[in-house]
Amino acid sequence: MPLNVAIILPTLNESGNLAPLVDRIEAALGQESWEVLIVDDDSKDGTADEGRALAQTDTRVRVIQRIGRRGLASAAIEGFCATAAPFVAVMDADHQHDPALLPAMLAALQSGEADICVASRFAEGASTADWANPEREQLSGFANGVARRLTGVELTDPMSGYFMLPSATARALVPRLSGIGFKILLDLLATADAPMRVREFPLKFAARRAGTSKLDRAILLDFLAGLYDKTLGRLIPTRFALFGTVGAAGVIVHMAVLASLLFVFEEGFTIAQAIAVLSAMSFNFWLNNWLTYRDKRLVGWGAALRGWAGFCATCAIGGFANVAVATLLETRGLYWALAALCGILIGSVWNYALSSRFVWGRF
Repeated sequence: MPLNVAIILPTLNESGNLAPLVDRIEAALGQESWEVLIVDDDSKDGTADEGRALAQTDTRVRVIQRIGRRGLASAAIEGFCATAAPFVAVMDADHQHDPALLPAMLAALQSGEADICVASRFAEGASTADWANPEREQLSGFANGVARRLTGVELTDPMSGYFMLPSATARALVPRLSGIGFKILLDLLATADAPMRVREFPLKFAARRAGTSKLDRAILLDFLAGLYDKTLGRLIPTRFALFGTVGAAGVIVHMAVLASLLFVFEEGFTIAQAIAVLSAMSFNFWLNNWLTYRDKRLVGWGAALRGWAGFCATCAIGGFANVAVATLLETRGLYWALAALCGILIGSVWNYALSSRFVWGRF
């Protein structure tokens, strides 16, 4: 039978879950007309190799191993563009999403009943009893309320990670998707030119079968970054906005450390200023690594120390550019406060460009 549907599995350290999940997908869809795309973010537990081992005996399984790229949303986008199937589904590989819903979702799309089908954790008949995570449930409830306002689509679970739509629709939206964070469904719904016709399917959200969850408290920040991208992202790039926000927080850290050293520990200004600068740089590096460049996060002491050293060097160059530009503008008659702001802007853009390239980027 011709290929009909592709199931994209964005993975990070899910090696023990793959084979049982492929068996469950086969039980739901039968033996033919589907494929599984494992889009792996270079897992350290051998997930990509496990996927390739499955593909040796099952040609319906394919693996895309990504080096230097991370994030569920961007993994789903790569899957959209890598399949010839007319329909595409995205689901987690941890067995929390039930493959038994796939045939009904596919039938609803094929009949023209809906533009996109969503497995909902909060629709009538759904259950999150096995989730056992009240904090995440509260966060999902808050995010769902905001997402409904943003997309104009009435959904009980617009933050679901389990959905299906025509591949052509997904690929048509890809050039305008932000690809930020985990919530690709929100990205699709908010980017569509007209509200999509949605059919929801109640999902009994199960417990993870093996491994540990990759969604930490920063998921809320991912969500807020996605909202920003869809509202103001065309004016100021989202990553630069996050970088600037971190920089503003770094100014507060700088002033707090400087004041403490001057008035509490009675250090001299030069030493206090040097320590404050180093403290602010270190704080900015940590927060940028955790938030701004979460999809490129430096992991391990060696990578973190090298990244910190590179970030400090970058900031030193940016600081020099800041002072040079501000001094030049002030000597030419610009009001001192405006000159200082121009210097800060130039320094920030410089730091952002260099750190993006040489700290979290690739040469």
